[in-house]
Amino acid sequence: QVQLVESGGGLVQPGGSLRLSCTVSINMFSLEYMGWYRRTPGKSARELVASIFSGGQPNYADSVKGRFTISTDDSENTINLQMSNLKPEDTAVYYCNVLYRRTNYWGQGTQVTVSS
Repeated sequence: QVQLVESGGGLVQPGGSLRLSCTVSINMFSLEYMGWYRRTPGKSARELVASIFSGGQPNYADSVKGRFTISTDDSENTINLQMSNLKPEDTAVYYCNVLYRRTNYWGQGTQVTVSS
């Protein structure tokens, strides 16, 4: 069993920055895949924002390339999402996702609102 706890969401003005963190309850070297997804208002499905396979290169949605960066901190057991130049269309609930022993785990989500 893996527990994921997201933090760092909030209200930010357009053009601003936020850093989301996902604290993982197990050793991150065991994870096969790590990603951030979001669910925007009015949509039922979550969309991929950024992801990284163990030992691989980061992958980003076209809408966030050049603005968002996914990273990991093995000493803190966190998966981070640095978001810059935020736009109103980035408003969403952001979820952390990992694959461990072929099972998907999700966090509870953290709200990001971009508004003036």
